[in-house]
Amino acid sequence: MFTGIVEEMGAIKEVKNGFKGWGEWEGSDGGMTLRVGGGKVLEGCYEGCSIAVNGVCLTVTEFDSESFTVGVAPETIRKTNLGLLGQGSPVNLERAAAMDGRNSGHMVQGHVDNVGEIIEKWQDKESLFIKVKAPRELMQYIVPKGFIAIDGTSLTVCETDVANGWFTFMLIDYTQQHVIIPKKPIGDKVNLEVDVISKYVERSLGNINDRLSRLEVANVLHVLRLIPK
Repeated sequence: MFTGIVEEMGAIKEVKNGFKGWGEWEGSDGGMTLRVGGGKVLEGCYEGCSIAVNGVCLTVTEFDSESFTVGVAPETIRKTNLGLLGQGSPVNLERAAAMDGRNSGHMVQGHVDNVGEIIEKWQDKESLFIKVKAPRELMQYIVPKGFIAIDGTSLTVCETDVANGWFTFMLIDYTQQHVIIPKKPIGDKVNLEVDVISKYVERSLGNINDRLSRLEVANVLHVLRLIPK
């Protein structure tokens, strides 16, 4: 679990084909291994710990004083922008949240739902506004003033247009200096993780609707049985 408060911007040191999972090589069918340079996130690092790279929860398999290594599975590459990274690419980094720590962002799982595309950027004094095109299936979970994690950064949604499949968010000057999003040009891909609470609400409401539908059918059948033949 993460908070969406990026601890530092790191950089990709090395990219290798093949997924180096926990303890052994698991083949080269679309996976890859990343060596990531960092500083603060290496404090307290250990093999098997979780670090979010651009919002993707990954397991540390090796580390030294300047970098850590993670394996990226084929499914993760398909659902995120990690497959677009190369040597020198900047990345957002965050260690897993401590249970006794403060959460200044929101509940971020590190399970990216899909990628979006930056389609517009504009400045309003010191604030930077960004418009993102998102997959239609995610738009129902993206609401004005709601949470969303973009490349692992906890942000607040400003506007949404469900019909056209886009939303906007804003970065204050401080955030602009501490995350990678402002460095990205129009057309770049960003990782999107919608607020997990909205998914639980949808599932709960769906169960309620199913029960009501079954109850309605049962009532109709009961009435039909009472009608004289």
